[in-house]
Amino acid sequence: MSRVAVLFGGISAEREVSLTSGRLCAAALVEAGFEVTPIDVGADPAALIDALRAARPDAVFNALHGRYGEDGCVQGLLDWMGLPYTHSGLRASATAMDKAAAKAVFRSAGLPVAEQVLLTAAELEDSDPLPVPYVIKPVHEGSSVGVHIIRANDNRRAEIARTWTFGQIMAEPFIPGRELTVAVLGDEALTVTDITAHTEFYDYEAKYADGGSTHILPARIHPGIAAEAMRVALAAHQALGCRGVSRADFRYDDTAGEPGRLILLEVNTQPGMTPTSLVPEQAAHRGISFPALCARLVAEARHGT
Repeated sequence: MSRVAVLFGGISAEREVSLTSGRLCAAALVEAGFEVTPIDVGADPAALIDALRAARPDAVFNALHGRYGEDGCVQGLLDWMGLPYTHSGLRASATAMDKAAAKAVFRSAGLPVAEQVLLTAAELEDSDPLPVPYVIKPVHEGSSVGVHIIRANDNRRAEIARTWTFGQIMAEPFIPGRELTVAVLGDEALTVTDITAHTEFYDYEAKYADGGSTHILPARIHPGIAAEAMRVALAAHQALGCRGVSRADFRYDDTAGEPGRLILLEVNTQPGMTPTSLVPEQAAHRGISFPALCARLVAEARHGT
């Protein structure tokens, strides 16, 4: 597979992150010896099809994030065109992007998840769906877009509801403690990263701004919890039917002491590939350079579920 088309940009709320991921992945693939065609994906599917036909790639590196790039839409288009592509297929991508559907899969696999309430913006404006503190998030967005923590004496709930633009809402109990993440590459969990956000929580700014968070890897946590996080991450990757690379995000409540309680939040099938992203850090920790990581994803690219 010598010719690779890199899809980046897109039209989701995560476009800027995808632009950065795509440029870095394209440069890494050139360094790894591939002939690369970058394709900035816009709102016209026909234009994307034309660009792919002109590029005639042996494989497609999907560096899109968020809606249309991460939720099965572009995966279906590439399946239709018969083009091998990196990361997960249509079914796994669509399921993982729907937080409610993904949690149903995780529950059926016996994995530890928080309870949730699904509601509309009008219902949120009317009353608290859960005892405070609780978290509200869009069902179909990534990168912590639209996530808010509602605490005691917080008067933002009605205002957030009135200005909500992300569709269905999921509310979950707020889980105190730490933010952990585990990358899965192929059939192996890489390591556990302990994330300290320099904002209220690990939000969009903390994830992508320089200095927005501190990453400690391997995480200095109870060894039993570290092993369990890696086991659950791999089990979640497999339960969804993911391929290539994914990233499982957790809350680890050690506020009452160790070993504490581990809760799986979600699985990201299109993890960020930016200078502050977690997957490249974990791969490097395991001795896999960024060009080698990108090349491996291309080597394992395929279409279909």
